[in-house]
Amino acid sequence: MPLHVPPAPAPALRSVLTALSSPTAVREARTPSLLGTQGPATPELPLPVHVLDHVTAEGVSATRLAGWRFLIRCGDRAVAAAETMLTPDGWAFSHFFEGPYITSTERALRQAETMPQPYQPRLLSVPGLYMLTLWLHEDCTADGAAGHPAATDLLVPLAPAPPGIAAHRPHRVAELLPVLTHRAAPTRLLGSPA
Repeated sequence: MPLHVPPAPAPALRSVLTALSSPTAVREARTPSLLGTQGPATPELPLPVHVLDHVTAEGVSATRLAGWRFLIRCGDRAVAAAETMLTPDGWAFSHFFEGPYITSTERALRQAETMPQPYQPRLLSVPGLYMLTLWLHEDCTADGAAGHPAATDLLVPLAPAPPGIAAHRPHRVAELLPVLTHRAAPTRLLGSPA
């Protein structure tokens, strides 16, 4: 089934296009793959980036929208990504970057396209575990900038995933959140008071 990619805010896309056309922004990005591109670089697949600030013992998650991420394609592959953020003046370009999450995101999106059910793709960051997942939201008509993971949504950990969590293996939110809760919970030192 095809993925239903939510539309990015027009000012977010414009800010990325402006940054891509700025030699200074590209040069200062320190992304060798973007600097060395031959031909036009285009932003594609805008994904809202949500942050999972905490998971309660009941597994209920609180998320917030942190920005929109665009894969920057040159030719037949993504070479970098561009991140935007919300400022008091609206959506603005934040930075370019590269690394393993670019190819891992592409792989997870290709994997999701083969699933029998349609999904709305988003990214979900779990800063406490240094973890990024592709969040496949079941409600394809939902506002991509709002909401929280439903128990039946899927989370696909991107590589590199934290130890003990398999990258590119889809998990129902109801199954993965308890694992994340346990992992993110601060551990008590031996001999410290309860």
